Amino acid sequence: MLNYLPSLSALRAFEAAARHLSFTKAANELGVTQSAISRQMRTMEEQLGLRLFERTGAGLVLTEAGGVYAQKIRSKLQDIETATLELLAYRGQGGELTIACLPTLGARWLVPRLTKFTTAHPEVLIHLITKIEPFEFADKEIDAAFHFGEGSWAGALTDVLMPEYIVPLGHPDLLTEKDAIGLQALLLKYPLLQASSRPNFWIHWLRETEFEHPSPHAGPRFEHFHMVIRAAASKMGIALLPRFLVEDEILAGNLVPLHDRFVRSSGDYYFAYPQAKRANPNLQTFRTWVMREAQITKKEQNKAAMA
Repeated sequence: MLNYLPSLSALRAFEAAARHLSFTKAANELGVTQSAISRQMRTMEEQLGLRLFERTGAGLVLTEAGGVYAQKIRSKLQDIETATLELLAYRGQGGELTIACLPTLGARWLVPRLTKFTTAHPEVLIHLITKIEPFEFADKEIDAAFHFGEGSWAGALTDVLMPEYIVPLGHPDLLTEKDAIGLQALLLKYPLLQASSRPNFWIHWLRETEFEHPSPHAGPRFEHFHMVIRAAASKMGIALLPRFLVEDEILAGNLVPLHDRFVRSSGDYYFAYPQAKRANPNLQTFRTWVMREAQITKKEQNKAAMA
């Protein structure tokens, strides 16, 4: 198999020639002669048994096979460059962690706290991406993930972070109206804002309280909690939201709780990571920090729920 593997210098020359569609420009970029690039490409084509370039009246063009190969080689060379820059930046003492997080949890809970982690651990570089649905760790270059629901995740270890308490909220104008007609009438008068990721959110809350609604699934639907928050603040309807994710809106007076009781959701927040990466020291450092921050939030939630 190795007999078919071109050298790294040949692959760099191929990528540059494919990007410029010129052996001369590729040679200038790499600091070699045009004939050296031409010779490397001819050797590669003989080695692979495929034509990668064609010469036409308009100049150099990639063959179909060459175009596909160029795209794949380019991404791999970029990965090598990124890994090398990381090694140089951290002198081999640190590394990167790619963390998947629920969008609103990431924006409103994790990101505001990350500075504390990066200040304490500058040797670890965090890349944060958003994911809503669970996924297979084996198919993704992701080191860990936050998720909501149950603790089971195939091929992964999970730590329970904290529970979730939910409360109906609305525009401040609705509070005066609620005092006049009651929350039950208010729920029937205004649309119930829906989060696509929690289709049974309102049903769970209604089941846990004394209130009723003939169509708990009806109402404008949004993909992320962040959109639900904005819709409620714009007086589009009544939102049912995790209490700890809307602290800023409540403090600013943009949203008000419409019920005193906090209802616990049917799931919890979890931190999950592949079993194969359990010995990764950077991951364990981040995990320890996350668990500590979650414990602080958990205590705050429990205190608010019991107030």
